[in-house]
Amino acid sequence: MDENLIDAQPPSLWSHFDEIRKIPRCSGAESAVAAHVEQIAARHQATWQADAAGNVVIRVPASPGAEQAPCVILQAHLDMVGEKNADVAHDFAADPIGLRREGEMLFAQGTTLGADNGVGIAAALAVVTDPGVVHGPLELLFTVDEETGLTGARNLDATLLRGRALLNLDSEEHGALFIGCAGGAETAARLQVDQRPLPGTRGLTPLKIEVRGLAGGHSGIDIHLDRGNALVILRDALARVLALGIELQLASFTGGSKHNAIPREAEALVWTSAPMRLDEVLRRETEAVAARYQGREQGIRIQAQVVDVPVQVWSPLVRDRFLSLLAALPHGVIRMSQEVPGLVETSNNVAVAAFDRGMLTLTCSSRSSVNGELRRVQQGIVDLLAAAGFEVDADEGYPGWAPNLESPILRQVEQVFLAQFGKPAQRKAIHAGLECGLLGAKVPGLDMISFGPDIFSPHSPTEHVSVPSVASFWQLLCGVLAEIARAR
Repeated sequence: MDENLIDAQPPSLWSHFDEIRKIPRCSGAESAVAAHVEQIAARHQATWQADAAGNVVIRVPASPGAEQAPCVILQAHLDMVGEKNADVAHDFAADPIGLRREGEMLFAQGTTLGADNGVGIAAALAVVTDPGVVHGPLELLFTVDEETGLTGARNLDATLLRGRALLNLDSEEHGALFIGCAGGAETAARLQVDQRPLPGTRGLTPLKIEVRGLAGGHSGIDIHLDRGNALVILRDALARVLALGIELQLASFTGGSKHNAIPREAEALVWTSAPMRLDEVLRRETEAVAARYQGREQGIRIQAQVVDVPVQVWSPLVRDRFLSLLAALPHGVIRMSQEVPGLVETSNNVAVAAFDRGMLTLTCSSRSSVNGELRRVQQGIVDLLAAAGFEVDADEGYPGWAPNLESPILRQVEQVFLAQFGKPAQRKAIHAGLECGLLGAKVPGLDMISFGPDIFSPHSPTEHVSVPSVASFWQLLCGVLAEIARAR
């Protein structure tokens, strides 16, 4: 086991996590980790089936004497988000995740850690392999491609499931029991940019303007923290340069990498006749943005450097329309819930801008716990993009998960939590797309709850997990399974 995990409790869970971190498993490339969980099932008298989407269901026999207990589904997703700092050399398709321990916190080394949802996978596997865990019949549901659109849950063959109570192991706050989640929808747009060659480069300086040093984070869970969006910040900087009459020929604008991650970095390739004035504007913009996000962002940098820049540049009309569009697109919290205090109801993340061979693409990710509001916000985004000349593709999205305060599994977990920790657990809903929404639609009447350890900054290179909270999460999971096994 890795030296950073030697004293981590429980060993049965962390040994599985140590194996999982060595297996490449970014979204869409889960075949190796799926084979890994199937091999563990085969070695421990469990059977397994996979559906056409690549989801795996492992059937685990009950502990002796608990054969008549109701079947419980333990659910986690196999994939992880692959994000790294720009200066880190890491191949997510081949390299293991390196670990770094700071006191009670476990980090990776400049990349995402994969605790989301690697801890959930490891916990489910530890239930199978740890002889001290008492449980009734179990089904372990491992879904694929959760992070890029809940694809596995969306295409699950529900006939593989017999259980009607589900424990989702994909939450990130110990002491909170999640009983509802937001739905979401993605909007993608394309524009063939009107480009023209510069008549000449004499007197012009080629520059790359970069936004770096932002915290980023999950576009649902962290959206209420009002962190900076690199695309928006870069747009504002370019608009300020133009407003001051500084020549700016735009050749490229890119940033962000995942629909469900707040963009941390962005860059534009430009030509300018006034590089010194531009540098001064960027310096003042950096100071203004740092003040705007004081206490929420550290180390924001907006800077320019001389690089090779294509001589094909965007027409001024396209450039100005694009910058106006980015200013008009909503980003961040749009509306707070009126029913659940402190819960974001509706939001939008301006997530990705890409430019390749004249094709500009934009991606937005919208979320809401109210389906009507989700559609309203998405339609507004579609209208803005269409008015700017983009071809737009708005997907159907996925449903939310409505809380059931009379849930039997909720009552059982709450009772166990109170007995173990001497205080009541918090009931919460989450502004993110848990697979429970789709699973509930696939299996009518499915009784669900979600819980997990403390995971911080998922989907970013600063992702880390509290090691003691993993032990508490494991204690709760084992206690709940034992309680259900006794309640036959």
